[in-house]
Amino acid sequence: MTKEMNLVDPDPVTLEFECLKARQPIGDVFLASIPYDQLVKITYFDVRRVLQEDRDVERYLGIQRPLINSRVDGLKKYVNFFDASFPTAIIIAVDERFADYDEEAKRIFLSNVPRNGEQPEIPIGNIARVLDGQHRIAGLRGFKGEAFDLPVTIFVGADIADQAHIFATVNLEQQKVNKSLAYDLYSLAKSRSPQKTCHNVAVVLDQDEASPFYKRIKRLGVSTDGREFEPISQATFVEALMAYVSAEPKVDRDKLLKGELLEKVDAEELWKRPFRNMFVMEKDVQIVKVVFEYFSSIKDRWPIAWANKDRGNMLNRTNGFRAFMRAYQHVHTLHGTPSGVVPREFMDEFMRKVPLEDREFNTDNFKPGSAGESALLSVLRDVR
Repeated sequence: MTKEMNLVDPDPVTLEFECLKARQPIGDVFLASIPYDQLVKITYFDVRRVLQEDRDVERYLGIQRPLINSRVDGLKKYVNFFDASFPTAIIIAVDERFADYDEEAKRIFLSNVPRNGEQPEIPIGNIARVLDGQHRIAGLRGFKGEAFDLPVTIFVGADIADQAHIFATVNLEQQKVNKSLAYDLYSLAKSRSPQKTCHNVAVVLDQDEASPFYKRIKRLGVSTDGREFEPISQATFVEALMAYVSAEPKVDRDKLLKGELLEKVDAEELWKRPFRNMFVMEKDVQIVKVVFEYFSSIKDRWPIAWANKDRGNMLNRTNGFRAFMRAYQHVHTLHGTPSGVVPREFMDEFMRKVPLEDREFNTDNFKPGSAGESALLSVLRDVR
C-alpha cells in the first residue's frame, strides 16, 4: 500500500547487492545481480503516475511508454517456464543521495535514507526509475519459483538529460532480432517443439527439388546467395503453419522440455488445428507430405501464376501463401474427416472449383497487405 500511495516508509530500509563498477564516457556504471523480489520492491515505472514526478524521462522525450498488458501476461507465463532466462541487463537510474558504493567490498547500498541523513525521505519503492525492462519486471511479479536473479545496470546520479539519452538509445535505436533467424535457431534445440517442427518442415520443402517451394523460402530473412526468387520468408511460413500445430507454442515447448507428454485433441479442436495430433504423435513427415501435396495442387491448378515472378502477381507471394494456408482449414472441414489429412484428389477437386484464372491473381484484384489476403481467403471459403 505504501508504494501505491506514494508515502515515505516509516522506517529506514537499506538493501545491498554485489556489484562491479565500470568506467564509461557517460560516467561510472554499476553492474549488479539483484534478486527479482528485491528488484520489484525498489523500482517504479507505472505510467498511471506520469502526471506526478515519476515518469519525467518520458515527459522529457515527449513520449509515453505504457505497460502493454498482453505482453506482461505473456511474460508472467514465460518466467515460470523450465528454461526461463533474462540474460540482458535491466537498466535503472538511482538518485546519488540514496546510493553508496563500497569499492573494496564491491557492494552497492541503496536506501530510502539520504546519505548523511537519519530519516527516510522517499518510499523504498521509488528508489530506482526503470529506463529499460519495465515489462520484464512486471512479468516477474508472476514468478512462482524460488530464485530468479537479474543482471541490472545501475546509473547513479545521472541527470534527467542523461537518463533521457539512455532511454532513447535503448528503446528507440535498438533493432529487433530477425524473426526468420530466430526460428532458424530452433533447429539447434535438442527437444521437440512446435517451432522446431515448423522450421524443419520449411527447410525440407525449401530443399526438396520436387517441392513447390524449392529454393523459394528466404531462410534467414535475407536473400540467399545464388537465388533470384524467394518470395516467402521463413518466419511467414513457420507462423502460418504453426497455427495448425499449436494454440500455445511456448507452453508446448516448455512441457516438452520438462519431459511431459502432450495429449491428443478431440475432433472439435482438430477442425481448428488440423496438424495438432500429427505433431503430438511425432508424425512430422506426415505434416510435410500434406503441405507438399496441398501446394502442389495449387501449383498444378495455376502453373502460370505460380511460376510468374512479377511483383504484380500475388499467388506465390506472402498474401497468396497466407490466404491458401488459412483456407486449408476450410478444405479440411469440407472433406469431413477430422484427421488433418486431405487426400490429393479432394484437394485437386477443390482447386478446380475456385473461380479464378492465372491472370486474376494480381494486385488489382487482391490489394497488397492484409486486405488482399482477406479478399482471396473470402473467395476460397465460398467454395463448396
